[in-house]
Amino acid sequence: MNKVDDLAEILKNSKEAVFFGGAGMSTESGIPDFRSADGIYSQSLNQKFRPEEMASHSFLVNHPKEFFEFYRQRMMFMNAKPNNGHLALATLEEQYIMKAEETQNIDGLHQMAGSKRVYELHGSSLRWPCMKCGKVYPMEYALQDENKPIPHCADCGGVVRPGVVLYEEGLDDETVENAIRAIGAADTLIVGGTSLVVYPAAGMIRYFRGKNLVIINKTETKADEWANLVIRDPIGETLHKAVSRLFNNERGSTNGN
Repeated sequence: MNKVDDLAEILKNSKEAVFFGGAGMSTESGIPDFRSADGIYSQSLNQKFRPEEMASHSFLVNHPKEFFEFYRQRMMFMNAKPNNGHLALATLEEQYIMKAEETQNIDGLHQMAGSKRVYELHGSSLRWPCMKCGKVYPMEYALQDENKPIPHCADCGGVVRPGVVLYEEGLDDETVENAIRAIGAADTLIVGGTSLVVYPAAGMIRYFRGKNLVIINKTETKADEWANLVIRDPIGETLHKAVSRLFNNERGSTNGN
């Protein structure tokens, strides 16, 4: 058997599978890997900032205009659609094989594909809460002309920000607890599209005590040495092929693979 067949066989024998994904899960939907971005030059501040600096809490507070300009240009992808990998995971959840999907991404593509139990470790770009009163707006609200350059709450006038975990901010405790609990109960853990370098999220896989650890990533990860199966091919294509072979159909295909 090849590695896709091996993955299909693992899934066939799994009852409590969990998926843990990163930026590579969404690159096949046209969303670039944030960590590969070049430095962004801000004309108004006459400085060069790294993306990590511009996506930080302190940058939001100290330079809100430049923060929202950067966020709208580099972090929002209105036309992105779920790829075959997202659809494959939704199929596995529908068939009671995949129990949870844990993502470091903020694009909401897992839910768009039909997945129900998704733990968004870094929040979501689709929800924009007011920093003053907490009212939550949809992403489209922040794009309205009257909300540029800085979106404000229609009720209290506070700044409305993306509902994501910025640098210098902590992860949501309840989300982390649920994610760790799911990994701890899993019989199969599939890690895909992440090199496992972003903490604390990447450290969660140490709670896995199940039978099969599968790594699907184009480059090496810190968990490769512990994995039962390592696949270096594109994650969306790999998951789609494995699920298609498992169920002997092509449900959810978006590119004819």
